[in-house]
Amino acid sequence: MANPSGPSSSDEARVSPRSQARRYAALALYQWHLTKEDPATIRAHMLSDPEWLDALNNSLSGAAEDTVIDPKNRFKFNLDLFDDLMKGVPAQIIEIDAALDRVLDRPITQVDPVELAILRIGAYEILFSPAIPAGVAINEAIELTKLLGAHEGHRYVNGVLDKLARRAAARAAGS
Repeated sequence: MANPSGPSSSDEARVSPRSQARRYAALALYQWHLTKEDPATIRAHMLSDPEWLDALNNSLSGAAEDTVIDPKNRFKFNLDLFDDLMKGVPAQIIEIDAALDRVLDRPITQVDPVELAILRIGAYEILFSPAIPAGVAINEAIELTKLLGAHEGHRYVNGVLDKLARRAAARAAGS
């Protein structure tokens, strides 16, 4: 249950800066998918509108909408990872969607847009971020889907990314 007085320090401590970066990237990539707006414009809007970012953070943490965030805590997320995802996913979208298409049980156009944004982040990390273990990418995607996706959507995301990771590992072992 959400804390009505706002997020406690233990709530904020539970979300790592890298996980928070993935949260913001998922929302920004969801917006990119729906609006086709330039990802750099979406990024700039997110970073230049502190009130909107505060409201988004409150929503994600379960805090009341009018909870005031201390400005020194406002940007407690990994900006490098956020930037990597905001640049990398759009740059590699053809390869990401082709890889996802091979493991999906339906056309990519029929995947829930929120879950698609999360799948694209997970696929990008599995396929193009060798420093991130596939298990971490999958777990982060599962947690994002539990937060932002449809009920039980995390099971679908887990299955898709697990298949993708196994295929990528098999391809890497064969090369």
